Amino acid sequence: MQHSSLFPALAAALLMPLAAAADEVTINTALGEATVESSPATIAVFDIAAIDTLDALGVQIDGVPGPIYLERLTPVAEAAVQVGSLFEPDYEALANLTPDLIIAGGRSAAVVPDLGRIAPVIDMTIGGDLVADARARTLAYGAIFGLEDRAEALVADLDARIAEVAATVEGRGNALIVLTNGGQVSAYGVGSRFGWIHEALGLPEAVPGVETRTHGEAISFEFIAEANPDWLIVVDRGAAVGQEGESARATLDNPLVTGTTAWSAGQVIQVDPAEIYISGGGYGAIMRVADQIGAAFAGE
Repeated sequence: MQHSSLFPALAAALLMPLAAAADEVTINTALGEATVESSPATIAVFDIAAIDTLDALGVQIDGVPGPIYLERLTPVAEAAVQVGSLFEPDYEALANLTPDLIIAGGRSAAVVPDLGRIAPVIDMTIGGDLVADARARTLAYGAIFGLEDRAEALVADLDARIAEVAATVEGRGNALIVLTNGGQVSAYGVGSRFGWIHEALGLPEAVPGVETRTHGEAISFEFIAEANPDWLIVVDRGAAVGQEGESARATLDNPLVTGTTAWSAGQVIQVDPAEIYISGGGYGAIMRVADQIGAAFAGE
């Protein structure tokens, strides 16, 4: 009898590693493959794009940085504990939260090693191929939280929206993407943080070969005049981060810019700055910016 009672216990012990393995999932991150606990109960997220995508999936987020910048994500922030800023985590608050997983990326990528001392951390930075990375991150989060079907549905909707807007802009001329920061102006092209507008939507560049830099290629008003774009897509950095100062419209309202085809034809699109600049690569951000561009080209 003693021997027979030993077998169930032995069998259970042998199955324990299999059960543990079933509770983990391997995903792709910005640093390669990583294996993490599936369905973590408590998470902290130090990337607005990640918060955006997780919110679209319906994942509860327990710790977030502040400020969060996007008004539509305010309910997420209000329901979570603030654990520092994007650049400077509050390690004490984070330790008190005792997260099972920390998600970092973009502006917080530099502190990934420090975050890793508190809990398992993954770097989900969105890279140069923004739309492809957004798809990959959405599917990865779906795998982590057991929401694969929801993630696949979101990706299908994203692809459909991109295709719809691409069809709307086709044959409607070229565009120049500029960012204003106070009185300074920089341009962005293919391969840049905003380059997906050209790449994924098939919108031709007014000036091919713009230098790919994090803060864009510094340009003059003469540059815009010589480029003479059919469409001017404008990002107001000051408005994105809540800074006081000269607006993008005021910066660009001068004879060199107002003489362009884009300005004369009323084809200047001021995209939501927080969506494209702060949450670049976030699911909701891509959908909303694509909507804005599509609506502008459709004359809505």
